[in-house]
Amino acid sequence: MKIFNTPNESSTLTGFILLGFPCPREGQVLLFVLFSIVYLLTLMGNGSIICAVRWDQRLHSPMYILLANFSFLEIWYVTSTVPNMLANFLSDIKVISFSGCFLQFYFFFSLGCTECFFLAVMAFDRYLAICRPLHYPAIMTGRLCTNLVVSCWVLGFLWFLIPIIIISQMSFCGSRIIDHFLCDPGPVLALTCQTVPVIELVFSTLSPLPLIIPFLFIMGSYALVLGAVLRVPSAAGRRKAFSTCGSHLAVVSLFYASVLVMYGSPTSEHEAGTQKIVTLFYSVMTPLLNPVIYSLRNKDMKNALQKFLGIFKKRYSKKPLGN
Repeated sequence: MKIFNTPNESSTLTGFILLGFPCPREGQVLLFVLFSIVYLLTLMGNGSIICAVRWDQRLHSPMYILLANFSFLEIWYVTSTVPNMLANFLSDIKVISFSGCFLQFYFFFSLGCTECFFLAVMAFDRYLAICRPLHYPAIMTGRLCTNLVVSCWVLGFLWFLIPIIIISQMSFCGSRIIDHFLCDPGPVLALTCQTVPVIELVFSTLSPLPLIIPFLFIMGSYALVLGAVLRVPSAAGRRKAFSTCGSHLAVVSLFYASVLVMYGSPTSEHEAGTQKIVTLFYSVMTPLLNPVIYSLRNKDMKNALQKFLGIFKKRYSKKPLGN
């Protein structure tokens, strides 16, 4: 990577400047406390789902194994941005190194890409459970579930690898100020010394595909699910069928609504404030809300979480305070 400074720049600057959320010092401290709480709650919520699935034998099924992997993904997804954002709240210089910026760039988009694939696989699982209930055990075997999980992780982390390596080798000049709280492709590419149409074309072509293809697959799956549910004669049967996919639909709606507003709008230009708010929603708030959605709408998950928390509380409440 080649770095060119303008005459006004300090020669000691070794990275990009993430402006984050400019406000007085008191506001920065308040934001630090707020996002620290959100981060801890996200870790606790998703971690509880992983532990509940791990320790409750009734949840050792493909649906909950996929959910546990999804919760594990959400932990790393929020970790790719929030710790650095928290550090910037208490920092005066708000500098992120070039290697740190592109690592964040890579992990944030790779994890987001993996999330899209997981949402599609979870929709496929719900389709089989509702539309092919008799064949479900024979089709969604443990081996197939494992293969789908591994495929989501591998494909998600390979998708943006080459474009990001190419971008990281480009030359950057100017102030190197990014008016965002993370290394987003738009602000980063705007700091290159010269435009490279081929790279921009490759990135603009590859970026939407992990969003559009899984989204179309999810919509197709739920169109078939809806048709199957409407053919169920009893109202109780229809409610039960809808309840098995309601949580997943809610998560898909939250994630895709914000992501499509950000990256799927006809114009690629957004005000910096709008970029930050929308990105904040799908990168921080959605991982926080997902455990709440799944635990509130799923009776088996709710019971497993209550059992896990009860065991945890009982174990540590009886632990002696002294020697």
